[in-house]
Amino acid sequence: MTATPSRPELLPEPLPGDFAVVRMGGRAGRLIRIGQFLNGDGFADYEHAFVYLGGGELVEAQPGGAELRPLSVYDDSPALWSTGRIPLTGEQRAAITAAARSYIGTPYSFADYLALAAARLHLPVGPPLRRFVASTKHMICSQLVDQCYQDAGVHLFTDHRWPGYVTPADLARLLL
Repeated sequence: MTATPSRPELLPEPLPGDFAVVRMGGRAGRLIRIGQFLNGDGFADYEHAFVYLGGGELVEAQPGGAELRPLSVYDDSPALWSTGRIPLTGEQRAAITAAARSYIGTPYSFADYLALAAARLHLPVGPPLRRFVASTKHMICSQLVDQCYQDAGVHLFTDHRWPGYVTPADLARLLL
């Protein structure tokens, strides 16, 4: 008798309002990986995050600003999805996707990385830098994800940290 090969586990389809973290290649991915390491995250396997809107669309922060993009841009990138890991109501999903759409065009800011480093190193510049980053209304990818959830009344982290202090590695740890 021959054994039947086991069927790979099927992952649930992402739903509107779910988020994912993915690996980034190239120079930008390496720089974010190093930044996350220096920030205390170790060499995390995930350097980017986005919010899924449904219909094959997502919103993500990019150096040129937050963009609406097709999910297909990540067809060749293994993603770690929040699907099934973070329970959401239909109302929360609608609020998350509405928030994500409202952030399209929001500028990206490398100053957020300074705020992250200052917070992790407990530098006294933390609060003024945090106020500056918040006032500029710029966001990095993980901050955008966390802010969309907070806008919908969903706190991803029990410590209620400021979204500007969330890294892609933090989001990945939340899902693992």
